[in-house]
Amino acid sequence: MKSITVEQLAGRSGVPLIDVRERDEFAAGHVPGAVNLPLSELGDRLGELPAEAFDVICQVGGRSARAVQALEARGYDATNVEGGTGEWVSQGRPVAQ
Repeated sequence: MKSITVEQLAGRSGVPLIDVRERDEFAAGHVPGAVNLPLSELGDRLGELPAEAFDVICQVGGRSARAVQALEARGYDATNVEGGTGEWVSQGRPVAQ
């Protein structure tokens, strides 16, 4: 499974970011530009995933790691963001709501 750090995520541009946290968590604050596809709905919403490579984030990295493993098994080019949104926020990075 491919992974990147929050620092690496901050330096990326042009790579879609999928946030697999639940809707209420996403609404409370997320990485700017992230698209919310909750893990609990992901199986029914695969058609909404980008065709190109994309990053996957959650709160601390567990759910996104599970999502990336499942998506890789289906042929998607997905990368897990280690530390997740919690690490993003703790580093004082911008948050969208």
